[in-house]
Amino acid sequence: MGILNITPDSFSDGGLYLDRDKAVEHGLRMAAQGADIIDIGGESTRPGSEPVSEEAERERILPVIASLKNRTDVLISVDTMKSGVARAAIEAGADIINDISAMRYDPDMLELAIDKNTPVILMHMKGTPKTMQIRPHYDDVITEVHDFFEERIAWAVSNGFEREKIIIDPGIGFGKRLQDNLALIRYLHSFKSLDQPILIGTSRKSFIGKILDLPPNKRIEGGIASAVISVCQGAHILRVHDVDAVKRAVTVTDTIMSADGGGQISSSHINTRRNHVN
Repeated sequence: MGILNITPDSFSDGGLYLDRDKAVEHGLRMAAQGADIIDIGGESTRPGSEPVSEEAERERILPVIASLKNRTDVLISVDTMKSGVARAAIEAGADIINDISAMRYDPDMLELAIDKNTPVILMHMKGTPKTMQIRPHYDDVITEVHDFFEERIAWAVSNGFEREKIIIDPGIGFGKRLQDNLALIRYLHSFKSLDQPILIGTSRKSFIGKILDLPPNKRIEGGIASAVISVCQGAHILRVHDVDAVKRAVTVTDTIMSADGGGQISSSHINTRRNHVN
């Protein structure tokens, strides 16, 4: 999953793709590099970020979604907490809803997903983007995040949503301390018991910066390392900025780990993912 932030203030690429043509060009470039999903967002959710209006969010993303849909068959996910934005994005061609609030922010998101028969990524976040990094605390982050997903999945299913269309994301960096992020990656396999595709986004995040003491644009190697470990621990979808580098690393990882020395992560895991998003 390639990241396409059409925002002025995202932590790594804010302002780079506000121009519509540049955004479309970058989306096509990621598709050519091997991305199977392009995740498009018009509101920054970096720690401390301020929310934007629904109108502004729509204006940023809808032309890009429509243009990419006409020029590539790569799946498109819309990164939003607002059902109005998600509805407009789906009508423009988006295939997946990526809701960092796990459908807690907007009570109409579940009804929309059911109505449009659209897969949803449920992410764990403590607090809101503005407040999430103000002294977050867990007694047992693995158990607490696991329990959160059990509750969210049960809630969605009990209200008529198909379990097969749920993807889970532990929310690296969203209301997490350094030790929480490291534990979630190290024990990502603990979430296999939920029997849902697992998405993880570690790309260029601050925990890598804390380990390496480097700014976002110097964290590529750290992102590759965390992506490889995440795949080994059971991740099905990797949300990344550096599609070409991560895809190459993961392809080698999968080849080494496969019993017959063949196959690629992009075939085995994408087949799993497509079963849940189509």
